[in-house]
Amino acid sequence: MSDFEVLAEGLQFPEGPIAMPDGSVILVEIKRGTLSRVYNGKIEVIANLGGGPNGAALGPDGACYVCNNGGFAWRELEGLLIPGNAAADYTTGRIERVDLKTGKFERIYDKINVNKLSGPNDIVFEKSGAFWFTDLGKNYPRSKDRGGLYWAKPDGSALKEVSYGHVGLNGVGLSPDEKTVYAAETETGKLWAFDIIGEGQTTPNPYGGPAGRCVAVQPLHVFFDSLAVQANGDVCVATILNGGITTITPQGASTHTAFPDLITTNICFGGKDMRDAYITLSSTGKLIKARWSAPGLKLNFCPYP
Repeated sequence: MSDFEVLAEGLQFPEGPIAMPDGSVILVEIKRGTLSRVYNGKIEVIANLGGGPNGAALGPDGACYVCNNGGFAWRELEGLLIPGNAAADYTTGRIERVDLKTGKFERIYDKINVNKLSGPNDIVFEKSGAFWFTDLGKNYPRSKDRGGLYWAKPDGSALKEVSYGHVGLNGVGLSPDEKTVYAAETETGKLWAFDIIGEGQTTPNPYGGPAGRCVAVQPLHVFFDSLAVQANGDVCVATILNGGITTITPQGASTHTAFPDLITTNICFGGKDMRDAYITLSSTGKLIKARWSAPGLKLNFCPYP
């Protein structure tokens, strides 16, 4: 798609956009280690989180909850910013709560039982006020921490490991009826669906191992990043290598909308008709706005015009 507006440039690997009713967009800058706000072409730092702030969502208390992956090592390739293995100062991933008025933040979760969170990536709140998040895992020169799907309460009182062992779960979103949670698997280019059967529970794999059912896999070699759900239930997945947004129906049919960045990482919806799509072109450091063909699904606890 060539018809879009550039809202900000010079961002340091933006992700996790949240469209606000005043026209601003809250997002993370992973390399910069910040939660930031874009408004009228200006970039304002809300909080200096450090590590690698990744996905973000507004919670029932009005605070912003951030998946912090703990930090990447970075390199530049032909002017593009590329994330890589764990940063040299990486210790753990975590979930953080940020007060948007003061910028103060606190750590809510950084481990499940005795196991650390490796690289929390994306987050979505359900109507109950609890949230689902993915853990991408973490890459090292000769090994990799696998990832999973988690459910938690924002007050720090409950954290459940719903499914573990995936090859890097990334984007996460809920179906309009909240009976299904979707997650995009980065390295396989697959979209997984998990059927919700209880509080933080999904249908288990009868053979053991990671849960979920595969909705779609792409014919080309691509990586999947974050996602957003349309009001009609279709899932819009940011796509790397074949840069753009891949829209997938619950039945598995896929269409692709190209954007000019090989590392297109996120999409969120806003505007009065929910057809304003805010998309992060991460390797070139841009936030853009485009008119989408279908309205997005309104997120719980996110204010809209």
